[in-house]
Amino acid sequence: MTTTLSRVTHAPAPAAQPPRRRRPGIGKGLAWAYLILFLAVTLFPFYWIVRTALSNNYALIDHPASLLPVDLTLGPFERVLGLATREQAVAEGGSGATIQLGLYLRNSIIYATTLTVLVVFSSLTAAYAFARLHWRGRDVVFGLFLSALMIPGIMTLLPNFVLIHDLDLTNTFAGLILPGALFSAFGIFFLRQFMLGLPTEIEDAALIDGLGRFKLLFRITVPMSRGPITTLSLLTFISAWNDYFWPLMVAGNSNVKPLTVALGVFQQASPQTQPDFAGLMAAALVAALPMLVLFVLFGRRIVDSIGFTGIR
Repeated sequence: MTTTLSRVTHAPAPAAQPPRRRRPGIGKGLAWAYLILFLAVTLFPFYWIVRTALSNNYALIDHPASLLPVDLTLGPFERVLGLATREQAVAEGGSGATIQLGLYLRNSIIYATTLTVLVVFSSLTAAYAFARLHWRGRDVVFGLFLSALMIPGIMTLLPNFVLIHDLDLTNTFAGLILPGALFSAFGIFFLRQFMLGLPTEIEDAALIDGLGRFKLLFRITVPMSRGPITTLSLLTFISAWNDYFWPLMVAGNSNVKPLTVALGVFQQASPQTQPDFAGLMAAALVAALPMLVLFVLFGRRIVDSIGFTGIR
């Protein structure tokens, strides 16, 4: 018996070809170009503020279009922070005017913080009433609240000023804060939209166990709504920090005047022929830094909370 062994030959495996790189399409290139242009246009004003704040005010007259700081100096920041004498300020093109940055920062912090606390508290309680409590006329009242979003804020300035003046609350923090402290149509709508998406089982169990509505709100609903509450607090604080027209009408006293109004006064107080633009930009940069820090730290949370509540 003869056994024949046949050699089995295997064909060599084809060499692995490197993955083909897809050439970027024209549309993708245009999208990137648009994004870069949009970022440049958005960030350029902030860069121009920094460039002006680091320049000599006299040198700015000779080189107004320079993209780099002209005669680089920290003099504008020294003038704003009160570290420069009047002679040093005038020598660098300063107006000689002074700004009590610490006092006006304190006023802005008191105004923005107190207003934020009152707005968030009133919006939270009202939103809970519209989202969880069932009472006659609830939807009608909520519709009336939403209609307030259609009224421009500029239309309420004069009536509010007349009311505050008649109550003799001008040049006080109470007159500055109270008109916008107890009602925020956006805040109520924002928190209500989130609360409508919360499960009701936990709250129903707490009610059965005898927990009151007020305790239920702060022990159960508020912890579950921490994200939107933080977002509303940030948005309200930033809006109050940047507010100008209402404090300009009500707060004429330096002990109440916020930083935004003080910067406007600082711009107009120019004994020299040239306003102190470098000092003004330095003060504006110092005032904007807290807001920039807040956006960097909590910007993602703001976007996520707005998207989760259904606001488009």
